[in-house]
Amino acid sequence: MSKKNLYLIDAYALIFRGYYAFIKNPRINSKGLDTSAVLGFLNSLFDVIKREKPENLAVCFDKGGSAERVEMFEEYKANRDETPEAIKIAVPYIQRILNAMHIPVLVAAGYEADDIIGTIAKKLEKEDYKTFMVTPDKDFAQLVSENIFMYRPVFGGGYETWGIEEVKNKFEVSNPDQVIDYLGMMGDSADNIPGLPGVGDKTAKKFIAKYGSLESLLENTHELKGKMKEKIEANKELGLLSKKLATINLEVPIKFNNEDLKISEPNKEEVKSIFEELEFRRLYENFLKTFNSLKNESSEINTKTEEALPGSGQFSLFETGQESTKSEGFYQDINTKTGLYIFLEYLNTKERIGFTITKDLNQSVIGIGVSWSNNKAYFLNFEKLNLNRDEENRVLKLIFENEHIEKISSQLKEDIKTLNTLNINICGAVFDITLAHYLINADMRHTISILSETYLNITTETLDEKSIKKLDKSTISKTAAQHSDIILQLKDLFINELKEAKNLDLYNKIELPLLKVLSKMEIEGVKIDSEMLEKSSEGLQLEIEILQKKIFEAAEEEFNIASPKQLGVILFEKLKLSEKPKKTKSGQYATSEDILTELAKEHKFVEDILEFRSLSKLKNTYIDALPKLVDKKTGRVHTTFSQNTAATGRLSSLNPNLQNIPIRTDRGKEIRKAFIPRDENHVLMAADYSQIELRIIAALSEEENMIKAFKNNEDIHKSTAAKVYNLPIEEVTREQRSNAKTVNFGIIYGVSAFGLSNQTTLTRKESKELIETYYTTYPKLKSYIQKQIEYARENNYVETIANRRRYLKDINSRNGIVRSGAERNAVNTPIQGSAADIIKIAMINIDKQFSQNNIQSKIILQVHDELVLDVLINEKKIVKEILKNEMENAFKLSVNLNVDIEEGRNWLEAH
Repeated sequence: MSKKNLYLIDAYALIFRGYYAFIKNPRINSKGLDTSAVLGFLNSLFDVIKREKPENLAVCFDKGGSAERVEMFEEYKANRDETPEAIKIAVPYIQRILNAMHIPVLVAAGYEADDIIGTIAKKLEKEDYKTFMVTPDKDFAQLVSENIFMYRPVFGGGYETWGIEEVKNKFEVSNPDQVIDYLGMMGDSADNIPGLPGVGDKTAKKFIAKYGSLESLLENTHELKGKMKEKIEANKELGLLSKKLATINLEVPIKFNNEDLKISEPNKEEVKSIFEELEFRRLYENFLKTFNSLKNESSEINTKTEEALPGSGQFSLFETGQESTKSEGFYQDINTKTGLYIFLEYLNTKERIGFTITKDLNQSVIGIGVSWSNNKAYFLNFEKLNLNRDEENRVLKLIFENEHIEKISSQLKEDIKTLNTLNINICGAVFDITLAHYLINADMRHTISILSETYLNITTETLDEKSIKKLDKSTISKTAAQHSDIILQLKDLFINELKEAKNLDLYNKIELPLLKVLSKMEIEGVKIDSEMLEKSSEGLQLEIEILQKKIFEAAEEEFNIASPKQLGVILFEKLKLSEKPKKTKSGQYATSEDILTELAKEHKFVEDILEFRSLSKLKNTYIDALPKLVDKKTGRVHTTFSQNTAATGRLSSLNPNLQNIPIRTDRGKEIRKAFIPRDENHVLMAADYSQIELRIIAALSEEENMIKAFKNNEDIHKSTAAKVYNLPIEEVTREQRSNAKTVNFGIIYGVSAFGLSNQTTLTRKESKELIETYYTTYPKLKSYIQKQIEYARENNYVETIANRRRYLKDINSRNGIVRSGAERNAVNTPIQGSAADIIKIAMINIDKQFSQNNIQSKIILQVHDELVLDVLINEKKIVKEILKNEMENAFKLSVNLNVDIEEGRNWLEAH
């Protein structure tokens, strides 16, 4: 008679594992709830069920830890970090889900899951059960027997089973019981079990091989030598205590019924309800497939596939790994001309497609993944089709210039640029799932692999430059086809999400039109004066060398100034510039910019270090780098403007970053001077919003004193200083204006008295008084800030003037530091995000006006509140009119928007 199988799951081990699997890309739902731990655990649970089809299953939880072990040793597990809030929140949800699935939850107050699993496994071993303990925890190896096994999740996916032989080989013991002796000897840092001092893995195995047990070792310490003998003899009691702590309790008083352990029919409606509450959109399908697989029935999910197109090969995808599901899609390689013609005939009957353009390392198109129906996709394999360039372009035109087909992509701006190099336009309706998801959850990453796993529970390869180097051609083509299918499926989900969050207008009227404007800007690029930068580099290098020599003389030795480790030793050991220097986690001295800035106030040496860093960064990041980034075909530098990087809604400039070029230093100004018009018939024009964030905060807070100052065209910082210092505006000093300016801008970022004193010459007491007076002067501003925080606490998000949401998952955190960071974001995001909304609207409208009036001038850069344009000289007047009108009227506030417009032969002059 065959034994019944039983799978006992160590709940917390898999919950923690699931949580940390998503640590770089937490799963945050629209309510701001971190669902990573729940999703990670369920993925693991379903994976075990699908792989092993267990007859019996239970999940075991700790409750209050081991009272017995803490009584024996007060420091047991005392070194563990506090459980992350996301896990604390997850456990009740997981238990609700398990109850709905009719999977037993086993728990006993004062005992750990290890003890519950050990007790049940050993008891049922006598009743013809074969038990598999699902856990990565090596401590369970002591329980392994002929009918008890460890079923361990392994890194990278999958599981390994440890039976008696595997345990013997792993721990170098003659039987699994000796694992307890091994753990007693070497201890366990995770559980804070001390073990014997000086005994590690190798020594413990050597002792077990010779003495067989901890007790036998302690009886024969006369055979040991030197310090090892002294340490072990002095710590015999500690060793015996450690063995007790490491021994799993097999006598837990827990009641359970064998019949209840059998897998039974779950309450599907209840499971569905909880999944909807957690916003696990596609996990329900995985749940149904998982439990149907136990009955060997077909899934309730329709995975019907259409017939293969003739004249072409077929491949199916997707080897599953841990925490993923198998794809049931139908994917086909179009690799013959007959197949291509039939594909194009089918395409003409479709209303929409998901697509992925795949390029090689030389940026040449090697194929396109296309999907027009869920779970079905095709890959146009240009390499195998053997088309010439003209034939390829005709195929691309038939696909992308067909106005009747909606095109859905995950990187639409990049696709527009790729096709532009082939003189092909994307016509008709378009949709970008990455951009849509950015509006749904700005703080999450938006790659296809992450979105696919989060929303569809499908694991897929990444197709970027790194992966294309490593992957074979077959995998690349399969993955491209699969991506097009995933893109198509995600579109409908994201449309619904946008509707629910009332963000569909934001997507359709701002972000998608802006994407098209940005693609034009990126294609256009900006011209730079490489010769000027090269000369500047020579002068800067000389300046850096002089500064370096000065630093070495002051330190009385040469060292690597760029090395934080070497610099820390010079600052804090040799020069002793701080009595209590901070250290990093790795133990070296902290030399971050804020620390050095504080020290620089009193030490010229540190001021020189900061200057050296600043000049070196300028030289390496811009002066030397920019000429190398000039495109050989266009003769211009082409940055990428990312719409989905900053959570506030601001655009980011990448590769190279042209938004962070310093403007206050002479060297930074030189870099801007190197940005020039395309030719002598053009000038650069810069249009800059004047104090837009302060105008927005005045309007949103309805603060009359601030609104009045703007309406009277007063210098807002002077006006603020006059009110705060109770002076006539004409008597305000430069320093008072500067302090008021720091508070005006700092208030947006939650400036504290400490922060203000660091940025000004004020003491902390004076800073505190200034902030208090500031709020008295602008009472509605303080009220607005408090209302924003309260709104965020209640809704878990804040909004900009265009209803752009930012979710703040930590707004109700118990950790004060974490919570205060979220509170600052609750105030800052509506202001900075609204400023971003306004300039985006202006850019769209300016581009529209340029098209309607056949203007040849181009927008080439956006730097937060500033636009830079390459303007045809005979268009200067009309361009200025368009800029002023569209920027100042982009959005109506109770405070007017003001724009300063300048021009010049380079960016510095224009600014």
